Amino acid sequence: MLYNPHWTALPSTLENATSISLMNLTSTPLCNISDIPPDGIKNKAVVVQWGTCHFLQKARIAQIGGAEALLVANNSVLFPPLGNKSEFHDVKILIAFMNYKDFKDMKQTLGDNITVKMYSPSWPNFDYTMVVIFVIAVFTVALGGYWSGLIELENMRAMANPEDREMRKKKEDYLTFSPLTVVIFVGICCVMMVLLYFFYKWLVYVMIAIFCIASAMSMYNCLAALIRKIPYGQCTIMCGGKSIEVRLIFLSGLCIAIAVVWAVFRNEDRWAWILQDILGIAFCLNLIKTLKLPNFKSCVILLGLLLLYDVFFVFITPFITKNGESIMVELAAGPFGNNEKNDGNLVEATAQPSAPHEKLPVVIRVPKLACFSVMSVCVMPVSILGFGDIIVPGLLIAYCRRFDEQTGSSSVYYISSTIAYAVGMILTFVVLVLMKKGQPALLYLVPCTLITASVVAWRRKEMKKFWKGSGYQMMDQPDYATNEENPVTAGEQDVQQ
Repeated sequence: MLYNPHWTALPSTLENATSISLMNLTSTPLCNISDIPPDGIKNKAVVVQWGTCHFLQKARIAQIGGAEALLVANNSVLFPPLGNKSEFHDVKILIAFMNYKDFKDMKQTLGDNITVKMYSPSWPNFDYTMVVIFVIAVFTVALGGYWSGLIELENMRAMANPEDREMRKKKEDYLTFSPLTVVIFVGICCVMMVLLYFFYKWLVYVMIAIFCIASAMSMYNCLAALIRKIPYGQCTIMCGGKSIEVRLIFLSGLCIAIAVVWAVFRNEDRWAWILQDILGIAFCLNLIKTLKLPNFKSCVILLGLLLLYDVFFVFITPFITKNGESIMVELAAGPFGNNEKNDGNLVEATAQPSAPHEKLPVVIRVPKLACFSVMSVCVMPVSILGFGDIIVPGLLIAYCRRFDEQTGSSSVYYISSTIAYAVGMILTFVVLVLMKKGQPALLYLVPCTLITASVVAWRRKEMKKFWKGSGYQMMDQPDYATNEENPVTAGEQDVQQ
């Protein structure tokens, strides 16, 4: 059974719950006072079918009849009662959704004379899924940043050799974001967010298809880089005049198979989240090591704009939407069938997967470790962290790692920014536990990482260089590059060489 604790409070223990007689009115729409049976429904918990009229209208009629609670039976319970109660402010009774199959099983097992007690066990304040999310996030940004530094080091060595330089130009490992590109990217994100909110039932399938393709390619890119380091099993075949390693063909098949299996079984709550997380980690890693912010200026613009974007869609949009729900939270956790999306009437959720039940694959999902709790019988809740909360700070950490390689600064920027990211994640979890409400992680990650990187650059007297970015010309002269008081221009280094 799912209910809205913001509408009605339930006791937290079974001992404090009141016994209520259950009354079956599933054959009655209960949309008018005339639908109340002659025997009355006073002090009853009535069960009605979904449909015909708004469930809040049913609740109003049930309250007029003296009922204690209204249980709306549906073929699939995927969301708690939500919506705009401004027109039904007088409705005070408990409203809950339950699975119609569960109700039929209950009738078959217990008969018609059923007495129920309704209570809501409290969740523990700390859940160990926070540790899992923390490890995944910190591991991904740290590995992605380190990998970006290795690519930068290879580029620097190649630029010192004229022959390798031409080869590196043909094989571009980075996609560089200029400040203008960053602004355009954030604008596209805002437009996509709004489009997804209003056209979710169509665009969700587009996003699922994009995720399958992008994550399979990302997993291949990540694993292929590791496999190429293995000196064994390097047999090749000729195809179209090109030599292709057989092991990479098998690898591509494996990556495609994992993406396809996830796409087919994505709504399987018990284990599909593992595949989604694996594909998501590969997707984030590939973007962190591939996308390149050329300087700290671009990092500040990107992280600052996306912080505003995150805060707006989490905290401001509830004042704009008709149902008072955050656009970001709804899209991340899946739609709840609110009034805006269904012209004021909730649509019955069928047992078969359909667009309103689909969730955007843009988060790391870990089921809460609540096997010891009675709540696990009702629903499998999950902790989520958006890909953006990994990728966006990860791009800054990757820049710090590349700057370390360019200036020979012994990874001080990379290590400090990674620690700052970990601290930001811990701060996010602390606020989450204290406020008991979903938080925009970038609100804490962005200040932690940007301030830490700025302080390190200022203390090392490299703020100007860190802000504008460094070039490959400092590779052979790291001593000149590490002190802002002794700058060496590219022309002077050419003379020295």
